[in-house]
Amino acid sequence: MAGSIFGIHGAALELRSQRMGLLTSNIANAATPGYKARDIDFAAALGARMQGADSGNAVAGATRYRVPVMPSLDGNTVELANEQMAFAENAVAYSATLSFVQGRAERITRALRGE
Repeated sequence: MAGSIFGIHGAALELRSQRMGLLTSNIANAATPGYKARDIDFAAALGARMQGADSGNAVAGATRYRVPVMPSLDGNTVELANEQMAFAENAVAYSATLSFVQGRAERITRALRGE
């Protein structure tokens, strides 16, 4: 029921939240030797989610390792500036999607109250 009420935005919010966790992990491991930065191909994950995959499988199938522009000597592929930019971009998109979902929930609540 919730999926039909919020449509693609409910799935997008869930995926953006999971992407936020992955990007946070990349940033936290920027100095960890051998750490391989990962990200979610958001379009692929959302497509899989809309075709009925659960969010765990959608994310797993759309997770990609980052290819660094300038590889480090210790094997770490985190490029902090890129991770911070991706994090900020995802945070803005998360906020916009959340605002839409909240607006939809408020409209449904008003309709149920008969306002």
